[in-house]
Amino acid sequence: MLKTQFPHASKLIFGCMGLGGNWSHQPYTKADLNLATQAVEQALSSGITVFDHADIYTHGNAEKVFADVLNNQPDWRDNMIIQSKCGIRFEDNQGPKRYDFSPEWISASVEGILSRLNIEHLDVLLLHRPDPLADLPEVAECLTRLHQEGKFGYLGVSNMHWYQIDALNKLLPFPVIANQLEMSLGYRDWVEEGICTNSPHNSQNGYTPGTLEYCQQQGVQLQAWAPLAQGKYSGNGDADCPTSKLVSELASSYGVSREAIVLGWLMRHPAGIQPVIGTTNPQRIAACAEAETLTLSREHWYQLFESARGQEVP
Repeated sequence: MLKTQFPHASKLIFGCMGLGGNWSHQPYTKADLNLATQAVEQALSSGITVFDHADIYTHGNAEKVFADVLNNQPDWRDNMIIQSKCGIRFEDNQGPKRYDFSPEWISASVEGILSRLNIEHLDVLLLHRPDPLADLPEVAECLTRLHQEGKFGYLGVSNMHWYQIDALNKLLPFPVIANQLEMSLGYRDWVEEGICTNSPHNSQNGYTPGTLEYCQQQGVQLQAWAPLAQGKYSGNGDADCPTSKLVSELASSYGVSREAIVLGWLMRHPAGIQPVIGTTNPQRIAACAEAETLTLSREHWYQLFESARGQEVP
């Protein structure tokens, strides 16, 4: 798990996709810098030490404004673990939206990330989405060279099946340490896969069997993107939804926020899942951080699970 490499790694990750303004290719403003500063400060004061980027977030502005935040507050860097992702290319004059794990693109992407963040070394580099055209020996050779050059400390992936991680691991002199996947109370395929054997529901499951167990056995940190399911059960969804009502009841019972209950459901799993929270609102960041000290009972975990799936377990 990530704490093996970084003892000060927090249970939550601050996702930086919301930093740097909108996705209009316009420069970020002073207001965007102020928002980023307030969000990062709140994350740090809430005990969050892991910060997640990607080279595509607000077309690079998320990394640039983050660099400005650190330039103004250089002492904050000492308490941070910074990771970023590469491999997604948007539509341009050369072609449609695509994935690119070519050595040339990975190398250029890493240099771009370091330049925008204004750092010489990335703590963790993640490959964003699997590229069907990837030549794995070439990818491994490129990553090994970049690692030897000190461009990044550890390697992770995102949205990968267990067998894709295993194939890459067999070609690298260092292990893949993280896999970032969509996981939440609203997106439960990762749980359903393990309990719906001999069930019609299993035929609709989009989660590859064995991925959860492989990551646990190999020490691959599972990171959950969209862990609040866009606020479906914690404030942005239907107030009359039975699961939303249950979340509110449990929040009152445990004396924590609704966000903490939803995140706590993920974090109760023995895989040690790290939710990547995406809000830039300081109050919501603090509300999410309450999940760090929460341990749901087994009964409440299953109660939430049953409510969200709309039926009892098989």
